[in-house]
Amino acid sequence: MAADDLTIVLADDQDLVRAGFRVILESEPGFRVVGEAADGAAAVEAVVALRPDVVCLDVQMPGVDGLEAARRVGALPEPPAVLVLTTFDDDGALFAALEAGASGFLLKNASPERLIDAVRTVAAGDALLAPDVTRRVISRATAGHGPGCPTSGSTGAPSGGEPVTAGVDPVAAAGLTEREAEVLRLLARGLSNAEIARELFVGEATVKTHVSNVLQKTGVRDRIQAVVWAFERGVASAS
Repeated sequence: MAADDLTIVLADDQDLVRAGFRVILESEPGFRVVGEAADGAAAVEAVVALRPDVVCLDVQMPGVDGLEAARRVGALPEPPAVLVLTTFDDDGALFAALEAGASGFLLKNASPERLIDAVRTVAAGDALLAPDVTRRVISRATAGHGPGCPTSGSTGAPSGGEPVTAGVDPVAAAGLTEREAEVLRLLARGLSNAEIARELFVGEATVKTHVSNVLQKTGVRDRIQAVVWAFERGVASAS
């Protein structure tokens, strides 16, 4: 195995599903499945022992399910990217996965090419949400029921940062530069770091720096919450 291979742990309670995913992923040059697990507890143990770049977790597994496994993996030092896989297009599972710290959410009926792209995307540090899923996240979060947002009846700032104040430019209030605001709007369109780099004619390393600055200045924990922040304050629009 080459030192620069992208390493993956697969966790699913169905042997045939794991075997199928292994065949698909290892058909991609530079991808190596280094471990498998049939439940969430074994998946966490495999991550600790093997230190993969990505762990693919089924939601429904016996004992420790994929969502709890995602939480435990996220609490590890230098955790891998987490890609949650499920057979159900269910908002409850989606939002629970995001709350658990997953970087991506993919249905098992996705194409093999989509699975490969999803693993590569989360390994690169990007969040993976299809545009329709992004719209659902935004709709639920801006209604006060999504990841990182106050629940009904609570108070405080939505999805991190200071409360929205009428007449105040949120970009200026957060201290975002013009380029950082531009990167945030492109994030809200669902673009990956590589796509943003092409759009702005800059390197991916530059984009990563801008994204890191956006997260720090807006006071949110990840790219998904940054998108919600942008929609809540009118920095991005659904049109």
